[in-house]
Amino acid sequence: MLCLLILFPLLAALLMLILPNGKVRDITVKIAALITAAGSVYLFIGTFGKGIRYVSIGSGTVDLIVFAAELVIALFIIAISLKFRKYIVTALGVIQLAFVLYLEYLMHSGVMPAANELFVDEFSIIMTLIIGLIGGIICVYSVGYMKGYHETHKDVKDNRKLFFFLIFLFLSAMYGVVYSNNLVWLLMFWEITSLCSFLLIGYARDETSWNNAFRALMFNVLGGIAFSAAILYIVAVLGDFGYLFMDKLLASGSAVAIIPAALIGFAGLTKSAQYPFSSWLVGAMVAPTPVSALLHSSTMVKAGVYIIVRFAPVYEYTYTGMMLSMVGAFTFLIASAVAIGQINAKKVLAYSTIANLGLVVACAGIGSEAAIWAAILLIIFHAVAKSLLFLSVGSVEHQKHSRDIEDMTGLISDMPRIAVMMLIGIAGMFLAPFGMLISKWAAIVAFIDAMKPFGAIYIMIIAFGSALTVFFWTKWMGKLIEVRHPVPALEKEATPQEMFSLYFLTTLTVLATIFFPLISYDLILPYIEGISSAVPLLLSSGDIITMFIMTVTVVLLPLSMAFFSEGRTIKGQYMSGRPVDAELNFSGSLGRTMHTEVSNYYLTDYFGEEENCKYGIIISVLILAVLAAVLVYTFMTGAVI
Repeated sequence: MLCLLILFPLLAALLMLILPNGKVRDITVKIAALITAAGSVYLFIGTFGKGIRYVSIGSGTVDLIVFAAELVIALFIIAISLKFRKYIVTALGVIQLAFVLYLEYLMHSGVMPAANELFVDEFSIIMTLIIGLIGGIICVYSVGYMKGYHETHKDVKDNRKLFFFLIFLFLSAMYGVVYSNNLVWLLMFWEITSLCSFLLIGYARDETSWNNAFRALMFNVLGGIAFSAAILYIVAVLGDFGYLFMDKLLASGSAVAIIPAALIGFAGLTKSAQYPFSSWLVGAMVAPTPVSALLHSSTMVKAGVYIIVRFAPVYEYTYTGMMLSMVGAFTFLIASAVAIGQINAKKVLAYSTIANLGLVVACAGIGSEAAIWAAILLIIFHAVAKSLLFLSVGSVEHQKHSRDIEDMTGLISDMPRIAVMMLIGIAGMFLAPFGMLISKWAAIVAFIDAMKPFGAIYIMIIAFGSALTVFFWTKWMGKLIEVRHPVPALEKEATPQEMFSLYFLTTLTVLATIFFPLISYDLILPYIEGISSAVPLLLSSGDIITMFIMTVTVVLLPLSMAFFSEGRTIKGQYMSGRPVDAELNFSGSLGRTMHTEVSNYYLTDYFGEEENCKYGIIISVLILAVLAAVLVYTFMTGAVI
């Protein structure tokens, strides 16, 4: 089944290159997305409660295919970067090519032990559902969205064949990432995700798109080099090919695995867009909305945090883990601050993603059982809510022809259904009883037990960072429900495919919150039990009852407002003068007509993007320099600190 889930999206991708634009291709996309999602659910049902399961391929042919794929990717990166004169990317591509060739040489000089190349456990199942359900629904959404995209962007060449090819290839590679036990195979899938993101970000094929695409490629190739270095260290220094399999490497503990784990963790930082590498994810907002949703929710950045969480047990009580964790913590704080100063909705979502993934990295770097529990919960709830928000913003952009939050004023009047779904998505990011808030509470519990004095620092960071997130989310919510004067609702807020996708993700957001105790007990805790002897008791029955009451309250509040508002007289705002019209104009002194402007505070003097990002880069580079010093000390002395 694992092989089928990897291969089917790949076959669907190849089919997309053949089919012409039209109904046949659109129907094929929907069917392929449905089968992909159904396959993910089938795997969940078939493996539920059965623990970790391994699959052995046992074929040298597959190893040759993996080597050929890595070779082609490296050569493509070199060729296209030379074409566009991006010589830094070219240099990184040459280094990557050298690593691939040298690794292949070393692999032929030894004997690869018989082992299991693929595996699935509870964490893999969680990631499978995220990839299949959310990735699949984004494919369905893309059918309607991309048609409208090219109607409004007539200057962009219609290349939907390539678009859908890359989307399904992306899903195939993500399945490969979460199922690969062989690190060499995992690296190949890792590089495919980098290549897909590069081509999707550059979809418009203009100068801005290419520049942002190459920035993403530069940072992700740098991460790929670090990943390759980890594999080379295992082969050349440790000298045991058995450690090329993740289960054996993790079982060896920090004494053996800390240096490869640190290098792979660095690769995870680049892919999850942590400082100082965050600019690529912000630049990726130039891509069509489905690309943004895919990168932020079910692919790419989730691959980055996935691999860091996988190696979390190795980081526990080590300075290597603490340095990775500090990068994530400061990323959470600074990116949350930058989001306050953004008026562009997609930029707010981008910096929110960077911040929340920083919190995941902070938890994973600590490596305790409670921290891993919090990290996985954050991954789940962020994926669901953020995909809903990105797709909602994309649909609003089609109608408003703007991404600015100020232009979403009164959306509850003219696009009520999408506005309500956006409100649910925003609530899912920071309000009780939705999962993100619960996950942050769990993170605080984990930080209490972290290495001193880091625990106290983390708690202060999450407190201030969470306060900042409340600020920018509530500003946005206020704009959505602000009504200056009655506006008739649009008959058609979005295409049927878009509305179906939004309804599905809204339902998923609510269901994930309602059933999260089951997710915790039946998926997350069994995974933690499999990698640790201790299982954290983070939820009592009283906690669950309290959260159930809060959930009912959240549902009843908007319903009660709708009920009590019937028959009530609504008066216009008093503007210290005689109202002239519904646009907040009023007659002031001497009969002058005055206009009132109502807008949010963005406080760019304090939360400006350029200045704060500069601080984030400086702080993270200093932390990574300390990490490098720790690794050099470990390499020279063999002592893990």
